[in-house]
Amino acid sequence: MICCAAPSIGGVHTISTSFHERLQRAWSHSDSLLCVGLDPEPARFPAHLGRGPEHIASFNRAIIAATADLVCAYKPQIAHFAAVGAEEALVDTVSAVRELAPHAVVILDAKRGDIGSTAEMYAREAFVRYDVDAVTLNPYLGSDSLQPFLEWSDRGTVILCRTSNPGAGEIQDWPEGDPLYAHIARLAVEKWNPHGNLMLVAGATRPAELARIRALAPDVPLLVPGLGAQGGDLRAAVAAGVDRHRRGLVVNSARAILYAGSGEDFAAHARAEAMRMRDALRQAAALAQGE
Repeated sequence: MICCAAPSIGGVHTISTSFHERLQRAWSHSDSLLCVGLDPEPARFPAHLGRGPEHIASFNRAIIAATADLVCAYKPQIAHFAAVGAEEALVDTVSAVRELAPHAVVILDAKRGDIGSTAEMYAREAFVRYDVDAVTLNPYLGSDSLQPFLEWSDRGTVILCRTSNPGAGEIQDWPEGDPLYAHIARLAVEKWNPHGNLMLVAGATRPAELARIRALAPDVPLLVPGLGAQGGDLRAAVAAGVDRHRRGLVVNSARAILYAGSGEDFAAHARAEAMRMRDALRQAAALAQGE
């Protein structure tokens, strides 16, 4: 079994609990289902901060500091860093979460999917170089593409199941009756989760499918994208996906929070939007449980 023994650029933080335990602790500490997606776009940064890739780390740090007590997770999207050569800023961003929001889990949105030694290197990239708690994976090459990640028993694997993008149904809803996303959910429960460290991606834009995934995987946490710009209904998504403990969801919002303000008080605006979303998620979870 692979283990996290090699040092990363920033140094691998010590992990003595399972990913599932850390996620439960994050929910309890924050009393929140909210995840802030860290998708930095330097062209949208406030002018006073600077609009080059060299300012990504400081922008993210300000967002994390402003929202640390409101969230259960952060989800940096690797392409927003790598496309501008800002991988070091991603390391700094993870370090900022460890410092400012130590209860929160860090999910690297990378959607990796390959086999053999390549998959092993992608796992090391996520869990050693960037030292994240979990990484998103594309399962469509099959079990051997996931195994190098699943062997990291203290880290999380987040499997694409029914995604939120408009074209997802072309593949994931096929065939009618027993669609591919349902097959993925069953495999997650029956085959891919021996360490209890797995999550599924289920988009807020299709609450009926989200509800079916929850029924097939009642105890598997769900990462829920698709609110805000993609038009997902928050209340419907929570009602479809919340588990019997009023948890089970990590609901992502990125642009609506990151770019809620464009002036020197941008972090205060980000906090206000994150607080609004946290409270809306709490209310929706309570309503889903009939409270």
